[in-house]
Amino acid sequence: MDYDGLLELVKARRTIRKFKHDPVPDEYIDRIIEVARWAPSGFNTQPWEFIVIKDKELKKELASLSAEYRERYGRRLEATREPFLKPLKLPGSYGPQDWNNAPVFIMLCGDTRAKIGLPMTVRNDRIECQSVFTSSLACAFLYMHLAATSLGLATNWVSALQATLVHRMVRQVMGLPDELEYFDMMAVGYAAAKPRKKLMRDKKTMVHYGRCTREDFRTDQEVIDYARKTMTWMCATITRKPD
Repeated sequence: MDYDGLLELVKARRTIRKFKHDPVPDEYIDRIIEVARWAPSGFNTQPWEFIVIKDKELKKELASLSAEYRERYGRRLEATREPFLKPLKLPGSYGPQDWNNAPVFIMLCGDTRAKIGLPMTVRNDRIECQSVFTSSLACAFLYMHLAATSLGLATNWVSALQATLVHRMVRQVMGLPDELEYFDMMAVGYAAAKPRKKLMRDKKTMVHYGRCTREDFRTDQEVIDYARKTMTWMCATITRKPD
C-alpha cells in the first residue's frame, strides 16, 4: 500500500453507532485479529488476548451495563461541566445505544503477567510499566479498527465499559481471571448510516518544530472555542437518524 492508500484508509475509519443485522463472516473477524496481533508492543511482549462475542444474551448484558451507567450518571455528570461550556443535550444521557445491534463484539484484554518480559528498568517503574503495557494494547486496538475498515466493516469504540463503576461488573460477566486486564471493546458490523464529514483541527495549529515556547501553542480560549465546536458536532453526529 502506498501513502495515499494508507491516508484514505485512515480517513475512512469512522465511529459508527448504527449497524445492520447482517452477519459478519468469521473469516473477517479472523483477519481483524490477524492484523491486530502484529501491532507493536513493549519489548515484543504481545500481551493481548482477544475475546470474540456473538452470543445475543451476552451482548445484551454488556450493552445493558453501558446503558445503565450512561443513564444513571450521564446527566448528573454533564451538570457539573464548566460554566463556560454548556452541558451536552442528548436523548437519554449519551444518545441511543444502537451499537448493541452489531453482530459481533471484540473485547481486547491484556495479560498482566506479560510484564515480566519487560526490561527491569521498566518493570521497576510502576508508572512506566503500566504506560508501556497500556500503549501496547492501544496499538492493537487501533489496528483492529483499521483492519475492519479495510474489509468494508464499521466499528464503534465502546468506551463506557471502561468506566470504573462498570469495569468490575464487566470482568464478572465475562469471567475474566485476575491476571487479565480489560482494555476495551469494539462493536463490529456493517454500517446502517453514513458518517458525517469529520470535523478536523487545522493542521497548522498542531504541528511545531524544534524548541517551543508557550506562545507556539493554542491559547486557553482557543482550546475552549474548539471544545464548543466539537461538542456541537458530536451531539449532531450521535443524534443523527439513519439514512
